[in-house]
Amino acid sequence: MNTPKTRRLFAGIAALAGVSLLAACSAGGGEPAPQDPDASAREVTLMLNWTPNAHHAGIYYAAENGLYEAAGIDLTIIEPSADVGADVAVAEGQVEFGISQAESLLPARAEGMGVQSIAALLPVNDSALMGLEGSGLTADPGSLDGLRYGGYGGALETEIISELVSCGGGDPASVEFIDIGNVDYLAGLEQERFDVTWVFGGWDALRAQTERDDVTTIQFGDHLDCIPNWYTPIIIGNETALEGDPDLARDFLAATGEGYAAVIADPEAGAEALLAGAPELEPELVRNAVAYYAPLFTADGSAEGFGVQDEAVWTEFTEFLVQAGLLEDASPVEGAWSNEFLPQG
Repeated sequence: MNTPKTRRLFAGIAALAGVSLLAACSAGGGEPAPQDPDASAREVTLMLNWTPNAHHAGIYYAAENGLYEAAGIDLTIIEPSADVGADVAVAEGQVEFGISQAESLLPARAEGMGVQSIAALLPVNDSALMGLEGSGLTADPGSLDGLRYGGYGGALETEIISELVSCGGGDPASVEFIDIGNVDYLAGLEQERFDVTWVFGGWDALRAQTERDDVTTIQFGDHLDCIPNWYTPIIIGNETALEGDPDLARDFLAATGEGYAAVIADPEAGAEALLAGAPELEPELVRNAVAYYAPLFTADGSAEGFGVQDEAVWTEFTEFLVQAGLLEDASPVEGAWSNEFLPQG
């Protein structure tokens, strides 16, 4: 079966220049329609960043176990369309909340979209480069020298891989960049269409490692002395709506945090909830992936501290984008994130 991809919007920095026209009428952030005060529950729509996957396990647990209902929220979960992703949908007030990532939120804010990160689903980026042993890839970033990288053709990809190969003593100019779009990454590697590609360690890499014993990865989190950490994925809201109804965000995150706490304590229950909400997913992959991510949803692996964001992480990543020429200046990070809607905030 085709594996749902969590690798999205690496080309989004360039693409946002086009989709920003959709949000031009609400550059400061349109406010979602007010809820009916007589309604028994507040209707809330959450747009995912892609198809459902293990990153979303806490959300599906909360939905399947009535945690949103208990918080007075009638939650609808939708996937993004081919034309409009979560950043634009939230900025325009089409949905109340979305799942995004720092690498698209910051350019969105630079384009005038009033979106703000209100929780991080992972404190440390789980991105990885994946290849097969026969390609020459090892855990050493220097092994990227001379390899063919298959990706989306995004500027961020080029910068991150160039930094990694340089850090390992290789020559960034020796890496050949091939635009492959959305493909079955393992099949592409097996067919030798490319030597290495960008995945999440707990999803596509995990899937590949269950099928082959010669899969090699370079985990970004192991090389934060070379490249910045950044938050991906994140939960985002509309700045104007957050100011107008902060209690909705607090209630939504409280229920969501309960869901992730439950998944951390019982990954199997989290996997079953995700499969109940998205039965099209591959059960074995879901169970393995949720077990992989459960201790990674918070910095210390406990149920406490879900969603917390660190100013230093946002600052360092923004500075990296500026230095790489992917942002004109660091101003988009001002107001880009907040911990105030989290229960511990």
